[in-house]
Amino acid sequence: MSSTSTHPTEKILDELDDAADHHDPLTLGNVMDVLGQQSFAPILLLIGLVMLVPGPADIPGVPVILGLLVIIVAGQIVLHREHLWIPDWIERRKVTAERARKMVSWIRTPAHWMDRVTKPRYQWLINHAGASLVAIACILVAMTTPMLEFIPFSANLAGAAIAAFALALMARDGLVAAVAIVLSFATAGLIVYQLVGN
Repeated sequence: MSSTSTHPTEKILDELDDAADHHDPLTLGNVMDVLGQQSFAPILLLIGLVMLVPGPADIPGVPVILGLLVIIVAGQIVLHREHLWIPDWIERRKVTAERARKMVSWIRTPAHWMDRVTKPRYQWLINHAGASLVAIACILVAMTTPMLEFIPFSANLAGAAIAAFALALMARDGLVAAVAIVLSFATAGLIVYQLVGN
């Protein structure tokens, strides 16, 4: 579930750009072929980054679909599966190569920053049962996505949490995992505030 690259996030984006050059439209199945069937954390990271940047997460229905995908992927981490399985109807989801390149361009700035600030540390937060706990936290965040449709910027905050959790797994960075937990609480707090305030 980890990457040996010193810039794992940017490496993923380079691979997606290359995939867009060879596939139009680009499907999630194509993305999985590029990242590999065992790339649980990179796929979670990609989902989180798509939710994080303005634009995609603001399209009605997109946060829920992405949340469902997070639950499917993170659930398989909890179950310690060796190969990632995604339903065919999700694998067939398409995006034009031009739109894929635009999304990759949006994501590059936060991805570059993430690669600069991460490194292996406090790995006891990630090792052994820690990876399962991180995956469970991703699932809990993803379960809030139906409500995020109605709360401005909440989907972006949830995306940041999921991306941070995934990056923590990839970089073996316990500090990033702790930041992800804070972002998760912030997402929950925003939801509660909006529900109680209205």
